[in-house]
Parts: sequence; C-alpha cells; structure tokens
Amino acid sequence: MSGPATNDLIHPVPRTELPKGRMLEFDFPGLEIGIAEYEEGPTGCTMFHLRKVASLSIDVRGGSPGVNGQHLDAINAICFAGGSLYGLEASTGVAAELFKIRGYSTKWMDIALVSGAIIFDFGTRANAIYPDKELGRAAVRAMRPGRFPLGARGAGRSATASHWTGAELAGQGGAYRERGLTKILAFVVVNAYGCIVDRGGRVVRGKPTGPVPGRVPRSANTTLSVVFTNQKLDRLQLQSIGRQVHASMARGIQPFHTRWDGDVNYMVSTQEVANDDLDEVTLGELASDAMWDAILTSYDP
Repeated sequence: MSGPATNDLIHPVPRTELPKGRMLEFDFPGLEIGIAEYEEGPTGCTMFHLRKVASLSIDVRGGSPGVNGQHLDAINAICFAGGSLYGLEASTGVAAELFKIRGYSTKWMDIALVSGAIIFDFGTRANAIYPDKELGRAAVRAMRPGRFPLGARGAGRSATASHWTGAELAGQGGAYRERGLTKILAFVVVNAYGCIVDRGGRVVRGKPTGPVPGRVPRSANTTLSVVFTNQKLDRLQLQSIGRQVHASMARGIQPFHTRWDGDVNYMVSTQEVANDDLDEVTLGELASDAMWDAILTSYDP
C-alpha cells in the first residue's frame, strides 16, 4: 500500500514527557490536564479532566466545526486534538481510559461524560498521522493538576495562525484570574484562519494575506477554547458567559469565525462557590480578558 505515513502503517508511539518550555501554573482544585503527542506527526491532544462532574455549555461558530458530545450539559472531560475529524478518536480514548479507571462500571451515574473537538493540522505536514484512541488514553494516564504547557504542545503541536503563505506556527495558551472566591481559567488552541492581534492592535503571529485564489485556502482552520470557573452558574448564565467570551476573542484573532474556521468554546462551572459580588457580565469580562491573554501566550516567541 502506498501513500502518506499514517497510524496504521507506522504505529506511532505516544509521548507524554515533554521538553521543558513555557508553562502556566495555576491553583484550581479538581482540574487535571493531560498532554500526549505523536512526534511522528507531529500532532497531539490536550485533555482536561474534572474529578467531579461539572456544568457545561458549548458555543460553536464558523463554517467547519468538528465536535462530539455537543448535546452534553454536564462534563467529566474535554479532549482537544489535531487530526481533523479523525482526531475525534482521541476523545473516545479518553473515555475508554476513564472507563478503566472507574473499574469498568456500567452504572448510569458512572458513565464518563466526555466531549471532543478538533483542529485541522495536516496543512503543515506531509503525513497522515492523527491523534487516535491510544493517544487519548495516554493523555489520561499523563494528567496532572496545576500545570499547562504553552506553545506548540498537545493539540497545538502543528497549529498555525493565518493561512496560505501567511501561516505561522501557533499553539496552545492559557491564563488565570481570581476575584474574591471566584477562580477563572482560560485555555485556547489557536489554529485560526486569522492572525493573532495584541492589545495594541498589532499583528504578532501570522501574516495578513491578500484574497485567496478561488476563496478556498489550502488548509482548514479552527480555534478551540475553554473557560473553567468555580463560581455557581445556572444554565442560562453559563450559555451567556460562554457566548460573551467567544465573541470577545475576535479582538485577539482577526478575522474570526470565518467560513473556514470551526471555532468551539466550552464554558464550564464546577459549581463550588457563590459570589454575590461578581455578576455574570463582570465574570464574563474577566474571562474574556483572560482568554485574550491565553491567545497571546499560544505561540512561542
């Protein structure tokens, strides 16, 4: 059989011991993060695990999304991965490994609630390696609290900002905020059709390009993001804040939500603390500010 190298032919080996690099350290009890990569791609996945079930709202925009578990309003784990639609297999690996950890219990309340979302990261490489079930399982085995690798790691291993001849390597970023008892974490994998823009309006990653011949770029794009908070929020508040954050990201990625993007934002609450001094709009402002910082930490200088 001829063709590009793929998982079925070369059986790539998961790598979870990553090179030293930039790292976000944070304090958010109950959240663990696992990173696994195939250097043969390179490609990878980034898995977020909550020890207790959390409330969830998902906002999907752009013309080319790839997401499973979109119907969920509660969550145990979220898996971001490269590999386009094939990379959704990594989220099934996350579910399978959590099934094992839970002693293969088939009780209704023991079923792991897992959602996955993917980016198209084949455009920067000639092979067809994708994050598969084994890579998702490896990410679960590697999960740790309080640490998130920044830059070209995990799902952002081969991510880019901009498109066509203007594309430059990007990756994954994160930022943390606190206000009283409320904790806010923002994470993002930037693989955008648009460029990354700083707070002064300057393009800092990716190069603006002219019209694409035929308006069809060589590769598709997607930016994946998630906000975690411990503040108690009802369903409508979760949905409202998630939309607020997702819309705000257009300040840091321009253009955003294009026909060739499949942008997915997760808004998650662990429902642990009440904070009457922080209304949902202000919480959304804090989360949006953190997300812009996350975008700006997603690429290696």
